[in-house]
Amino acid sequence: MPRSASFDRDAVVSDAMAVFWSVGYEGAAIPELERATGLSRSSIYNSFGSKRGLFDAAVEQYLDTVIRPRLRPLLYGPGDGPGDGSGDGPGDGPANAVAPDAVIAYLVGLRAALADPASLPAQSGCLLINTAGSPIGEDTAIAATIAAYRGELRAALGRGIAAHLPRLDQSAADRLADACTGQVVAALALARIDAGSAGAAVDTALALIAAA
Repeated sequence: MPRSASFDRDAVVSDAMAVFWSVGYEGAAIPELERATGLSRSSIYNSFGSKRGLFDAAVEQYLDTVIRPRLRPLLYGPGDGPGDGSGDGPGDGPANAVAPDAVIAYLVGLRAALADPASLPAQSGCLLINTAGSPIGEDTAIAATIAAYRGELRAALGRGIAAHLPRLDQSAADRLADACTGQVVAALALARIDAGSAGAAVDTALALIAAA
């Protein structure tokens, strides 16, 4: 049903995100976005400026609600955010140190999600990885967003590996984090087309950590 003028922006963006995640930016026709969001074409353009504006909002929501909550335990431990350096804020001090098995939990959780045909990662992979291989991925701003996402993933895996293998020298830890990041990206890229290979990529990351 059409939404009222005072629509819930987060809900609209979430509905649009599901469409973009499933069929990509190019595949998301305005009529499909109208049906999914309950907004008319004019309302979409009035509220977001363009289909691209709606996509940009969907990407930000994807990062904030799908990606970053899963990476947070690898970056900040059980706290709720980065520390401020004061020693007594969220993310400060040993109580917020990354748990030794956080990186294993992340990879095992990803493996389980990719093995579940009903999960969005299994059905649609990763919105940003998918976008990287599409025409809009060549856009400068989109490319920068994808690169920043990859950087967040690499930083999170690096922190997780450092907590899991504290005696590993820095150069070896960096190589391991790079390799695991590559395996995770490969798994997300393969999820929609070859679930077995996607799971195998995550298993390779787990094996690399175990071997180290």
